[in-house]
Amino acid sequence: MEKIESITRRMRDVTPITHLGRVRSIRAGLVSVSGLNDHASVGDRVRITLQSGDIYGEIVGLRHDLAEILPEGEAEGLSIGAPVELLFAPTISPCDRWIGRVIDPFGQPLDGRALPQGGQPRPFRCEAQPAIRRKRLGARLPTGLAVFDTLLPVVRGQRIGLFAGSGVGKSVLLSRFARGVQADIVVIAMIGERGRELREFVENTLGPEGMARAVIVTATSDRSPLIRRRCAWAAMAVAEHFRDQGKHVLLLADSITRFAEAHREIALAAGEPPSYRGFPPSVSNLIMALAERAGPGLDGSGDITAIFTVLVAGSDMEEPVADILRGTLDGHVILDRAIAERGRFPAVDVVRSVSRSLPDAASEAENAIIAKARTALGAYAESELMIRAGLYAPGSDKRLDEAVRLFPHLDAFVTRPSDSITNSFVALGEALQ
Repeated sequence: MEKIESITRRMRDVTPITHLGRVRSIRAGLVSVSGLNDHASVGDRVRITLQSGDIYGEIVGLRHDLAEILPEGEAEGLSIGAPVELLFAPTISPCDRWIGRVIDPFGQPLDGRALPQGGQPRPFRCEAQPAIRRKRLGARLPTGLAVFDTLLPVVRGQRIGLFAGSGVGKSVLLSRFARGVQADIVVIAMIGERGRELREFVENTLGPEGMARAVIVTATSDRSPLIRRRCAWAAMAVAEHFRDQGKHVLLLADSITRFAEAHREIALAAGEPPSYRGFPPSVSNLIMALAERAGPGLDGSGDITAIFTVLVAGSDMEEPVADILRGTLDGHVILDRAIAERGRFPAVDVVRSVSRSLPDAASEAENAIIAKARTALGAYAESELMIRAGLYAPGSDKRLDEAVRLFPHLDAFVTRPSDSITNSFVALGEALQ
């Protein structure tokens, strides 16, 4: 059946008319083409034919007589008069047999094996489902990590931001989510990652257990910003494919910062003026539109539980991408470099992290335990410098005395895998004794 659908789709893609144009000017990587404006739209893909081989590009602007095209690869060898074929808006056709595979943002395999295509093409960009018709957030999900099963619960359909600098354990934590969170399918977007990290992530970090239910969509750091930006849209389209089958999908997008940076390159090349810290005004809507496509589905469909990572340079939570995403999502988790440097992983700063699934995701008794733990951790964080400097005098503040006594137990609890605990809340309660 899948083979028939794939053949049908390819037959549907055959067009009897080819629309051609010619390159008229080349400047700063932007190519102007005449002859396509009667049929082209912004976002359409084109193919430029050269003697050395074809290169592809995307229309990023239209003038009365010219289409502005940003090539997906190097423009070296491109000359005036080169023929340009209009390919119209690209689509992606996810298939159930993509599970366990690594693909590029156009749905092509990267592991050297044939990859079937689904029978239903999907646009890369589409509207989120109607907000009034979506289900509410679902039940709490086991994650395999005690801190996320108690203090920072993840529920079905929730969208969470994971904020971290480089080298703080973000990728390892994502792989633990990929293996531990209860979901039917895991879709992973690796946007702008270093090339050497892809195979390492697949074989070692994720492993056979994680790949058995995963689809990885990747565009490495050397790819064009057009392809890096499309990687996030492709992963979301794949997640929507499985969601519409009634499945629960875990979407891991690493990272939204690189997605926004790729869009910045494209927008500036197209002439959009920069605003706050060099990002164009359109980046805010771009990020929010992507995030809104995740979450609970409509009645009768599945859900997309999403974890979006953000690279925060110098732990600056006020930088544009972090600020936009934090205000859009249903919670944020901050990984702190100082915690990682003292050897505690995952390096979650519980005090600065928030899950907006609370208090509904926990019972009254569980919320009381969470409140007591957060109060103790908050009191310790407020006075940590004084404590470590030896300026704290026991007995001067009963609340702080209690926080100092409990801190080692709570700090150790955060590192515990929940599969070694019969009941995570019971274990948290014991740490508060």
